[in-house]
Amino acid sequence: MTIVERLNQDMKQAMRDKDKLTLSVIRMVKASMQNEAIKLGKDVLSEEEELTVLARELKQRKDSLHEFKEAGRGDLVDKLDEEIKVLQGYMPKQLSEQELEEIIVQTINEVGALSKQDMGKVMGALMPKVKGKADGQTVNKLVQKHLS
Repeated sequence: MTIVERLNQDMKQAMRDKDKLTLSVIRMVKASMQNEAIKLGKDVLSEEEELTVLARELKQRKDSLHEFKEAGRGDLVDKLDEEIKVLQGYMPKQLSEQELEEIIVQTINEVGALSKQDMGKVMGALMPKVKGKADGQTVNKLVQKHLS
C-alpha cells in the first residue's frame, strides 16, 4: 500500500473517529504532496518523492517545536508533539544508531576516506543508502566522529 493510499484510508478513519488533529495533519500532508506534484509537473509522485515530502513536513514541525520550546509555548509544544507522532507513523522505520554506524563505517571503507576532507565523498555515497531512514544531522555528526 502506497503512502497516499494509507493517508486516504487513515483520513476516512479519522473522520469517522472525529479525530480533528490526525485529520488536519493528514490533510496538510496531502496538500503538500499535491503541491509537490504540481511543482514537478506530475500527476502522481513516486514513493521516494512522497517520502521526501513527509520528511520535509516532519522537519518543519521539529524545527517549530524547538522554537516553541524556547519561547515557552507549552500549548503549541503539546500540539506539535502529537502532530509529529502522527507523521512518524508514515515514515519508514528509522535505523538504530548502531545500524547507522555500521553503514557509515562500510561506506567510509568503500570510498576510501581518510580525513574530514573526504566528508563530501562519504556523505554523497551514504545519503542515498539511508534516505528516509535516518536524520541528516545525526548522519553528519556520526560521519564526522568516524573521520576525526
